[in-house]
Amino acid sequence: MGEVHRLTLGDVLGEHRRSRPLGIACVDGDVRLTYPDLDERVNRLANALAADGMVAGDRVLWLGQNSFRVLELLLAAARLGAICCPANWRQSADELAFVLGDLTPHVVVWEDSEAVRKAREVAEGEGVPPDARWIAAGEEYESYLAAAPAGQPAGEVPPDAPVLALYTAAFDGRPNAALLSHAALIAHSMSLLHIRQMESGFTFLNCGPLFHVGTMMFCLATLQLGGTNVFTPAFEAEEVCRLIEAERCTQAFLFGPMIDGLVQANQKGAYDLSSLRFVSHSPEWDAMITVDDSPWCAAKMGGYGQTEVGGMLTFLGLGLGGAGQAGRPSPLTHVRILDADGAEVPAGEVGEICARGQSVFSGYWARPELSEAKSAGGWHHTGDLGRREDDGTITFIGPRLRMIKSANENIYPAEVERALKTHPSVADAAVIGVPDDRFGQTVKAIVRLDDGADVGADDIVEHVRSQIASYKRPRHVEFVESIPKKGHLPDYDALDEQHGGGAYPGA
Repeated sequence: MGEVHRLTLGDVLGEHRRSRPLGIACVDGDVRLTYPDLDERVNRLANALAADGMVAGDRVLWLGQNSFRVLELLLAAARLGAICCPANWRQSADELAFVLGDLTPHVVVWEDSEAVRKAREVAEGEGVPPDARWIAAGEEYESYLAAAPAGQPAGEVPPDAPVLALYTAAFDGRPNAALLSHAALIAHSMSLLHIRQMESGFTFLNCGPLFHVGTMMFCLATLQLGGTNVFTPAFEAEEVCRLIEAERCTQAFLFGPMIDGLVQANQKGAYDLSSLRFVSHSPEWDAMITVDDSPWCAAKMGGYGQTEVGGMLTFLGLGLGGAGQAGRPSPLTHVRILDADGAEVPAGEVGEICARGQSVFSGYWARPELSEAKSAGGWHHTGDLGRREDDGTITFIGPRLRMIKSANENIYPAEVERALKTHPSVADAAVIGVPDDRFGQTVKAIVRLDDGADVGADDIVEHVRSQIASYKRPRHVEFVESIPKKGHLPDYDALDEQHGGGAYPGA
């Protein structure tokens, strides 16, 4: 790629410093940064990281809740050709220790919590990461920046270099870090800008987790546009209402239960939420906000997507009135429905959703065999089943491998089963999803105990909570004499029938 064609996230920020010198880039509590402010801080951070020996391809890990520092770390990594990973702060100490050992970050920036402290002890006890520098968010972080020069680091970064790592896809019980390049993130942002019809002055409230692509994709599209990103550590209904009013937020990361929480928090009309342009949800909600008429929200938000494609692969707004409930592909991708041999199936037949295009990821960190398998035949294999309808729209059928969808979180049975089986009294276990009026699905554990074991459901749930993120824990536990099998795996169809499973994605 010639120099005249090069564009990275660092270049995007550098252009906004020049073309939007008065624009507010970030708001986080008392912190308000213009684009020149953000550019200078990012340069200082990049120079500090470089002085610590960070080079292209090295990783910087964020262990904490939402913060403007996540965006700073990502953009500093972008200036160095390095990779930034915001970890899932809701994970257990065991899961965070796994991430530390798997990603082997050069630098860790962290917010104090019991899980992070325990994870550090476990990882350092095992010798990984061997030489990571740990920097506490707050005064230490600010001193680290202030001591570094403000000039932009020298050197060119290729647009196809990975810059963002997001852990996802726990196919075998442990997650994998999907790597997204500058070019992929910029391409996805441009598609989202178009579909959402984002305009100058767009303000996004980062109230969903930044380790989730659903929040990160809007954060980066807002950056691409030169809008304002507002950060709050985590979703808290009344604080979100306050921020929407105070910052005149245009968009926020919200889904059904979160919206219901905002309606409850604002039932007396204490906050003016009219700046928020969002999808229709209920009469009470619609009266508080401005119902958005862009293609993103015209009928129902979204489409079909996953972390590995930067967020969205198809958009409902491109297929309004069509037969397929996932819409049509993003303008910068193309989709094929392929059979097991890699041949395209006719319209109306089910196959695997596969994709090519500028927003597709670069593979998984340290997973060469999995990365190769996912890109077999020159197509990204999503692992999800779909169908192209006669009118060309796409219908999402469901994961090829079983997955539970609780609220907006993907939960893989293998990951929960691994945690269950570490309990000293559990002989075998399987996990299914059961319908739930609020969350869509919740997790049910089917457990066979060792002979003579006397363990209750609460003990099983608490054990899982200590092993993995709390939202993945079973909400229901049933004890059985045996678990039906298909080969060496649980017979999930039989378990669903016996124990009330259902409401899986695409069902």
